[in-house]
Amino acid sequence: MSIPFEYWLHHAIFYALLFLIHYACGLLVIHQHFRVNYTRKINHFAFFFLPTLLSSVIQYPYNATTFFIDIICAFIFLTFFIAPLRNKFRVLSVMFCSFDRPEDRPFTLIWLYTQFIASYLVLIPLLVYFESREILPLVMIIIIANGVGDGLAEPVGIKFGTRKYTTYALFTQQKYVRSYVGSACVWLTTVIAILAFHPYFSATQLIAALLLMPTLITLAEAFSPHTWDSPLIYATGGVSLIGIFHYL
Repeated sequence: MSIPFEYWLHHAIFYALLFLIHYACGLLVIHQHFRVNYTRKINHFAFFFLPTLLSSVIQYPYNATTFFIDIICAFIFLTFFIAPLRNKFRVLSVMFCSFDRPEDRPFTLIWLYTQFIASYLVLIPLLVYFESREILPLVMIIIIANGVGDGLAEPVGIKFGTRKYTTYALFTQQKYVRSYVGSACVWLTTVIAILAFHPYFSATQLIAALLLMPTLITLAEAFSPHTWDSPLIYATGGVSLIGIFHYL
């Protein structure tokens, strides 16, 4: 299947902007002592919102081929930051500083790589299932819960979270801190996302979704390994939706 020119133009602009945002954030960390926890989330929201904003200007047909190319592009982007490359090119080193939290070292890239892989392993079957049931837009509920809710959880928790709890991480015995107010961001975002897609639900399904999904997704985020929220949020939210539509 041929890929339209609009797709390549869209992605060229997207990754150019993404590189610039990472570089600017890296400079903030290095020269202004800006917290990496904040710049990391700026990167997060750029990765989440920029494609949608650009798609309103540069439109292209979305299909399985473009989806898998998106996955490849994301992994290539991460690969730019491996040690041999970032140690050789200062621009990459500066960009790496924008998301390399000190507490994540030396697992920063390992956790990002494995989270991407696990997320897509969960998300792809969900996309196939919801497409087969003609309710594909509902996948956006769990994507918003992760992209917006989890994206807000860390900066809001750092700024306002006085009550904390700990979680674990892969490949290390070190404990990491999360906040209750941060987790509340996940809960509230999930509620808003469900209400935004309410036309797809019957009254009974909507009530069940509002009662179950925000709490389950919040618990998934709370108990997931550090930096590994996405696959568990997708899995929990996806299974919840499947159960609601299957039994109700």
